[in-house]
Amino acid sequence: MKHTTRRAAGVLAAAGLLTLAGCGSSQPSKAEDEARAAAAGGPITLTDAAGREVELPAPAERVVVLEWQQTEDVLSLGVTPVGVADTEGYRTWVTAEELPEDVADVGMRGEPNPDAIFSQEPDLVIAEEGTDLKQLEKYDVPVLVTAGADTEDPVAQMKETFTLIARALGKEARAAEVLDEFDQKLADAKAEVAALEPETTEFAYVDAWVMGSTVSIRPFGQGSLVGELGEELGLTNVWKGEVDKAYGLGQTDLEGLAGIGDAFLFYTGTDADTWLSEIEDNSVWKHAEFVEKGRTAAFPEGTWTFGGPRSSAQVLDGFVQALQ
Repeated sequence: MKHTTRRAAGVLAAAGLLTLAGCGSSQPSKAEDEARAAAAGGPITLTDAAGREVELPAPAERVVVLEWQQTEDVLSLGVTPVGVADTEGYRTWVTAEELPEDVADVGMRGEPNPDAIFSQEPDLVIAEEGTDLKQLEKYDVPVLVTAGADTEDPVAQMKETFTLIARALGKEARAAEVLDEFDQKLADAKAEVAALEPETTEFAYVDAWVMGSTVSIRPFGQGSLVGELGEELGLTNVWKGEVDKAYGLGQTDLEGLAGIGDAFLFYTGTDADTWLSEIEDNSVWKHAEFVEKGRTAAFPEGTWTFGGPRSSAQVLDGFVQALQ
């Protein structure tokens, strides 16, 4: 696991030491300068995930967020956004951070409403890569683009996105606390899994839904956040099928899923009954090794599998509970 994004944890302390640097030979880094400015409530210049330079006159306070991971991140940093895309969906799928009822809904995640966004008079809009920025950039409001995922190192990317948002909000110290808590959670969960001595350390994780009369199954393969978190615990993600380059997600059917053999099958608990009821009498499902050996378990409802540090901590808890 990479820890490069943890640099923000020591930035403020480093900035304080710079007052003693008159007899030193090094110059303050750009990150240190930005952190000092943010701490003083001054201007901030950031380079976002799209490579754009984003300038803020001061740490953002009135924030509109267009994706749930970033919504969770803002809440974890102690800031309540003034607007969020699909507030009802967030409250259904994400429980790591509670979204207050008075937060305005600004449209769907993939299709936000610019009028609703800017009626909230934000001083920052946080979007995810892939968002159409043309309509947003018509307004004189900074837009910060964040990366939703990275199959090369999804845990590090989760932390990097969180840290970038923290810098925009002037919340580096709070971010360091949250990330330290996550790292401790990871260490504790790994120890718990080792102590459990599960029958097998092999697993696959899926979510699924019903389309017409067909159940679509989406495995979280190599490079997925959930898959990587499981492997950080000492488990082995056995789904080796083709996955997308951003999130590490695949596609299969019951016959393909049965190919995981006697590994544990974990799945998203939210709305799971809708697809499980469709396959409970299917012979392929009933005779799959993982079903016959009782190695299936749902993660708690509201565990968001594409979230920030708080949701990722819930994923770790989900693994530990499912193995007990």
